[in-house]
Amino acid sequence: MENPWRGEVEIVIDGEARRMRLTLGALAELEATLGADSLVALVERFETSRFASRDVLALIVAGLRGGGWDIRPDAIARATIEGGPLAAAEAAAQLLARAFAAPGPA
Repeated sequence: MENPWRGEVEIVIDGEARRMRLTLGALAELEATLGADSLVALVERFETSRFASRDVLALIVAGLRGGGWDIRPDAIARATIEGGPLAAAEAAAQLLARAFAAPGPA
């Protein structure tokens, strides 16, 4: 079960629930993977719905690694994500938002 206070987001991959979390190391990996000078541009892309599928994939891989699952991007690219691409994009956006803000009231 996810813990939003820790910035965790749950995603179901190949029928198994996994926790994602953007640790400092995962954020650094994300910047390197996307070749970004900062994460501000990535946040802005998600806020304006101008993100690419590679952004979603990179966020999910970094989040899974931050959550303790050592996974390669090609494995996630071939995996089945419950809810499809839309659910993957929503989980990635939520993961990015939780990395930088405490959750509000439930």
